[in-house]
Amino acid sequence: MALERCDVEKIAHLARLGLNEADMPRTIEALNSILGLVDQMQAVDTSGIEPLAHPLEASQRLRADQVTERNQRDAYQAIAPAVENGLYLVPKVIE
Repeated sequence: MALERCDVEKIAHLARLGLNEADMPRTIEALNSILGLVDQMQAVDTSGIEPLAHPLEASQRLRADQVTERNQRDAYQAIAPAVENGLYLVPKVIE
C-alpha cells in the first residue's frame, strides 16, 4: 500500500501537522518506507510461534545474590551533623 500526496495531506490535517511543500516529497517517501517495512513484517510466517502476553514471560539469567560491597554506614554517618541509633536526624519541616 503506497500513500499518495492527497493521503499524506489528509493525515497531516488530521494530525494537525503543518507540512511545507518542500517537505512533502521526503515525508511521502518516509511514510511509504515505513509502510513497506510493515508489509515485510506481515509477510513473515509466524504460524509456529506462540505469542507472548508480556515480554517478561521469557526466562532471564540472573546473577547470584551476593554482597559485593562492604558496609560503610559508620564512615558515612561520622561526617553527618546529627545521628542517633544509626539514623540520620533532620530538622522538622512539617508542623
